Amino acid sequence: MFKRPPANRPPNSNAGLFAAEPNAATAATAAYRANIDGGSRGNPGPASYGVVIRDPRGEIVAKLKKYIGRSTNNVAEYYGLIAALDYAQQHGVRALRVESDSELLVRQMRGQYKVKSADLRPLFERARKMAASLASFKIDHVYRDQNAEADALANEALDETSGHPRAASAKLDSSAAKPQPRKLRARVRNGALIPIDPLDLPEGSEVELSVRPIVKN
Repeated sequence: MFKRPPANRPPNSNAGLFAAEPNAATAATAAYRANIDGGSRGNPGPASYGVVIRDPRGEIVAKLKKYIGRSTNNVAEYYGLIAALDYAQQHGVRALRVESDSELLVRQMRGQYKVKSADLRPLFERARKMAASLASFKIDHVYRDQNAEADALANEALDETSGHPRAASAKLDSSAAKPQPRKLRARVRNGALIPIDPLDLPEGSEVELSVRPIVKN
């Protein structure tokens, strides 16, 4: 008896969000690219996001920026991602590649990091749902200098809201404020430096020393 060949199986409905597309090369060629950035001045503090979207030919088709009020840099990053996904939905974009300099956001969206923050959880769920509605979605981590246009837009949004533009070299905080170096006095005893001034540093902190002997008259 002749047996009919088995019909092609439907795509696995349990496949992950980042499962390979049947025609990855075609999807990649047709994909729009969105560079996103978000941050706050103070963390938490005044926060905003910036998004630059390019079509498959590499031409800029949209620049988005918005002040979101007082928040953290991580929340602002997610708002930037959601803005990019919203643009894709509103303009019929079916394939989107997102680039962000936030390693936390990228790894959370890829399922490599858990979302423990109560502030981020609803934003994460919303972004995942929007991303799943696209035919193709990919998110990659890039270094900050590769994300300069989105960073500049985020800064512009804050400058326009505050009315106090920052210097061109000033950057939006994408992490907690970095401690500034300070001078401390120390004395050498048995080949070791013994601080004279209080360090006021958490246990286990690593510091960088620049030693200059003080010549006393």
